[in-house]
Amino acid sequence: MRPDPLAAALFLTAAFILAGVAQAAWLRTSLSWRLMMPLDGGRRFRGRRVFGDNKTVRGFVVIVPATAVAFVVLSAAIGRWNADALASLWPLSLRGFAAVGALAGFGFMAGELPNSFVKRQFDIAPGRAPRGELAATICFIADRVDSILGMLIVLSVAVPVPATTWLYVLLIGPGIHFAFSGLLYRLGVKARAA
Repeated sequence: MRPDPLAAALFLTAAFILAGVAQAAWLRTSLSWRLMMPLDGGRRFRGRRVFGDNKTVRGFVVIVPATAVAFVVLSAAIGRWNADALASLWPLSLRGFAAVGALAGFGFMAGELPNSFVKRQFDIAPGRAPRGELAATICFIADRVDSILGMLIVLSVAVPVPATTWLYVLLIGPGIHFAFSGLLYRLGVKARAA
């Protein structure tokens, strides 16, 4: 059964807002700093780092379980409030929502990796904008949608995601992603707000 496109988009948006709040809190802890191990382990491709120092284990450690928990909490709350509203989403058990949420969180984090790889190959330092207005604009847009696309792709492998849901999430998500980037910058977690 295909979910209602708007209901699915709102559910995904709310779940990632909750997971984003958990991630922002986690990234401020001293324990998270101990997991600043680069995902690429320092490996290089064509003499350049694969992903760079900013793509670390600590992001995956929280966003994957936080998204799973957010999916469960939201689906349980919706089911308690209105069973018909829950039926407009995916026909999953709470365990199913947890598994799909974990996959969506993984996709969200993994979606950033191709963009980071390309930027390293063009000698754009981690956390920095490229020189030139066009390149900076392209990177700004890519930085807002890469993780969202990763999440939607992985989620679509697990459950049906209507094309209209993709559209809604791609319209709403970048603004929310930008707001969280600004929050992480203000908290001292990111080097720049963009």
